[in-house]
Amino acid sequence: MALLHLLLAQAAADPTKGLTAIGRGIVYGGAAIGPGIGIGLVVGNAITAMARQPESAGTVRTTMFLGIAFTEALALFGFVLAFIISG
Repeated sequence: MALLHLLLAQAAADPTKGLTAIGRGIVYGGAAIGPGIGIGLVVGNAITAMARQPESAGTVRTTMFLGIAFTEALALFGFVLAFIISG
């Protein structure tokens, strides 16, 4: 709350720039948490699968990279959304 008052005191005429920057940071930070957890789960489970059945490592690795790509797309959507918010 004190940060909000400080921002309003700094830019008393137009506080939207500072508040928009804070909003963009919150949006992208929130959008990056999910894919980070998702990629960790995908890679961890792929390593477990490769350790249990080494003969299928090639197929598991390919599927893992596809999962990482789809999960990372969510972070890119959040990045784009942060720029859309700025107007």
